[in-house]
Amino acid sequence: MRHLALTLLSLALLTGCGQKSNTTTQSDVKDTTPAPLPELKPGEAVATFAGGCFWCIEEEFEQLKGVREVISGYAGGDLENPTYEQVGTDQTGHAEAVQIYYDPKVIPYDTLLTAFFAGHDPTTPDRQGPDIGKQYRSMAFYRTPDEKARIEATIGRVNASGHFDNPVVTQVVPFKAFYAAEVYHQGYYRAHPENPYVENVSKPKVEKFQKAMKAWLKEGL
Repeated sequence: MRHLALTLLSLALLTGCGQKSNTTTQSDVKDTTPAPLPELKPGEAVATFAGGCFWCIEEEFEQLKGVREVISGYAGGDLENPTYEQVGTDQTGHAEAVQIYYDPKVIPYDTLLTAFFAGHDPTTPDRQGPDIGKQYRSMAFYRTPDEKARIEATIGRVNASGHFDNPVVTQVVPFKAFYAAEVYHQGYYRAHPENPYVENVSKPKVEKFQKAMKAWLKEGL
């Protein structure tokens, strides 16, 4: 069992989120144009979080009731319209992030926060599992003073719960801009279940998330 665990860990490290650009086959044609951002529908709200590889975080939030669409992208940096390769240099200040379009009458913002902290480890600075770098840091972006207060209150509850051995290091920052990632990154988890990173790193995280958020999963999941 120990040998198997080490083998899987080595595989994850070799195929980590930072190596994603090398995971497509020669027959794949990657659409590197930025994905379009959805327009808000009447009554909808939008939330933005960063918690490691966006392949996994996108899939997690897509599974929640009241969530219409989730877009993978980049937030928290200064460079306008960054590319995946630029963000991967760890020099743009951006983190891999997701933008969530949801109905607050169905799923409250506080529930999204609960899902966010259930979907990743918010105690590891600039790291999620095998992925290391500022682009993988934990960030919660607020658009209003009320959202900021709710994020900080949730962090307080998570710390008080003792669920994690270390304190939460999630950065709580005002929302400035979100840039959609390239089309080929969108929905990657479902489109490429055979990808070694998806299979060995993302899938266990999604399954853990499903258990934690069972009451909020869409029908059929």
